[in-house]
This record gives sequence, structure tokens and C-alpha cells, in this order.
Amino acid sequence: MVEIEFNDRVSAMKPSATLAMTARAAQCRAAGRPVIGLSAGEPDFDTPDVIREAAQRAIADGFTHYTNNKGTPELRAAIQDKLARDNGIHVSADDIICSNGAKQSVAMAVSVLARPGDEVLIPAPYWVSYPEMVRFAGATPVSIRTTVASGYRLTPEQLEASITPKTRLLILCSPSNPTGGTYTPEQMEGLAEVLRRHPQVYVISDEIYEHIRYGVPHVSMGSLGDMAGRTVTVNGFSKAYAMTGWRLGYLAAAPEIAKAVGKLQSQLTSAPSSISQKAGEAALAMPHSIIDAMVQAFRERRDFMLGELSGIEGLACPKPDGAFYLFPEVSSFYGRTSPGGRAISSAEDLCFYLLEEFDLALVPGHAFGEPTGLRISYAASMENLAEAMKRFSSALGALS
Repeated sequence: MVEIEFNDRVSAMKPSATLAMTARAAQCRAAGRPVIGLSAGEPDFDTPDVIREAAQRAIADGFTHYTNNKGTPELRAAIQDKLARDNGIHVSADDIICSNGAKQSVAMAVSVLARPGDEVLIPAPYWVSYPEMVRFAGATPVSIRTTVASGYRLTPEQLEASITPKTRLLILCSPSNPTGGTYTPEQMEGLAEVLRRHPQVYVISDEIYEHIRYGVPHVSMGSLGDMAGRTVTVNGFSKAYAMTGWRLGYLAAAPEIAKAVGKLQSQLTSAPSSISQKAGEAALAMPHSIIDAMVQAFRERRDFMLGELSGIEGLACPKPDGAFYLFPEVSSFYGRTSPGGRAISSAEDLCFYLLEEFDLALVPGHAFGEPTGLRISYAASMENLAEAMKRFSSALGALS
């Protein structure tokens, strides 16, 4: 058989560690093992009824054909209103591109802005896909390692020290996947002040977890005065509206950037599902109290999980102000051995030990650019979280 030679950029791409761990956990469950999976970044709630009903009406009405490549005028107008009302971002509906998920929006923004030879700054821990998107565009990802002490937030000093003549982009995610770290208005302004000294640097602001916050304000980089024209704001419906499978996201950008993204999308996928777009309209129009109820449940789970983790000696975990993740620092357990003789020298070793011997699926930190930690998703029932923490504590306690 002749070996197939693939595009070098595809060959160099790493598979998603979060999806890989989720798939491995599913295999274990299929084999009859009682695995608890806290690896997926997906709300465990059903899509609200008002959204599902809108989709059903769209099907019944025959709204099942192609739409405008950018998205329907109605949905883009609703997003335009939302950005002005909630984020202080004022753009034309023509400068909004609806896509097949926020992930696609980020990838397209990277592809049109990052050129071969450019550097793209990515604070770590980061979402696993950012560096791969940058590499596929032909640019170089530059990781900026943040700390537990800063709540895994990038500081202005770190940003200033990382910018070079090759720097083209900063990818910023607030609230963060995988840490839940959320920038305050003062912290966001501090980063903007640095960027104002470097007008060649654009920003991709990933705000998919915008509505999942615990008593803190959300600040969009694109709302900070002169940063508007240099910021691509990305958002979507997967997280706050429990619509992961609907694959609907969007971005808003300066006219020239939006035009380039629209051209790229027209050749790759065209617009997202017509049915999902009608569902998106309903999501933006529904009472915010529906989201608030989900966020309150997440907050209760966060507080429970932090309480459990605080009782484990050797762990350090910042208190996140958003999203539904915890990112504890676990390096104090490296160099230990499991009762079965498994050597624990990394977060990856620790995660496979947890899965294979305690039926608990988490994601190792190296996938997020921080090898001393691991990601725990608390988008699960309290019953499962309680059992998961029993297993986690027992597993760490069994190491010697």
C-alpha cells in the first residue's frame, strides 16, 4: 500500500486532547465501567424549550434552505442589538458573520489575520485549539505562561514583554477555558493600554462564556474606545444557551476584516444551518432568567468543588469567576507511585491513573499549555460531582 502524504500543516496538527479523553471515557463506559467524565466542555442542561420550539416552527414552515452566507438578516440584527446593549460594541449588521460555532469563527479570524512569519500571543493555560489554528494558518503560536497567583490572568507587564516586531495577534478568552479566569474592567484596560502602544497587534476576543459569570462584570476588549477597530469579537450559543450541538456562533469585526472572513466562509462552509439560526433568534429574545437559573446551578457546583479541593493537601486552585472549569495545580503529586506501581511523572500520567484505576476522566494540563495542572469540568450533576471528588481524593491519597 502506498503511503499517503498529507499537507504538512495537517500532519503537524495535534488532535484535541479534550475530545480524545472524552472518547476514551466513552469507550470505558461502553465496556461496562462506571466512568464519571468531567472532561467535556459542555453544559449538562437541555436546550431551553423556547429555543427548541423555534427550531420546530422553522422546520414546519419550510425554513430549510440556504441563507445568506453571513447569516440571516434577522439573526444578525438581533446580534447587533445584543452587542450594543450588553457589550458596548457598535457595529453594522453587515460586519457580523454567523458561523458553524464559535470555534469556526476563531479559526476564520486567525486564518485571515495571521500570516506566515507572524507571531500570535496566547496566554496559557489556553483552549487546546488556539495553537493548532495558528499553526495551520502558517503563523507561530507564542505561549505566555500565567500563574496561579494571578488567577491565570495575563498581566500588562507580561504582554509588553512578549510583543515583538513579528507580533500580529493576541488571542484572549474571558471568562477562560480552561481556568474560568475572568478579567476585571481594570485588568482589561491595563492590557488595552499596552496594545495601544503597538498598533500592529490585533485582538481576537473569545467571549463564548460571557454569560456564565459569578457576580463579576464582563468587559469586551472591543468596547474600549480605540480598540474597536482592532478587535474581532467572537461569541456563540453553545455554552450559555446549552446549544452545543446546534453549531451556531458569530463574530463581529471592522468592515475589512468581516469582508475577508465572509469571503473565506463562502468557500469553506457557507452559512450555518437555517434551523439553528431561527433557534438563535429565539435564544437572544428569551428571558435572561432562564440563563440565570443555569448559572446559579453552576455557581453552586463551583463552590462545592472548591470546598472539596481545599481539603486535599498539595493542591492549589484559583477561585474562578466564570465558565464551568477548575484548573488545580497538581505538580506536588509528581514523582509518586500508584498502589499498582504506576509512576506519576506528569499530569497525563495522573489523568490516566485516575481513569484506569478510579474511573474518573479529567484532562491533563499539558494540552492547555500548563503541564503542572489539569482541567476539571463541573458541568455535571451534583451527585456525579460528589462521587467524582471522592474518587479524586482517594486516588491522590493512595499515591506514595
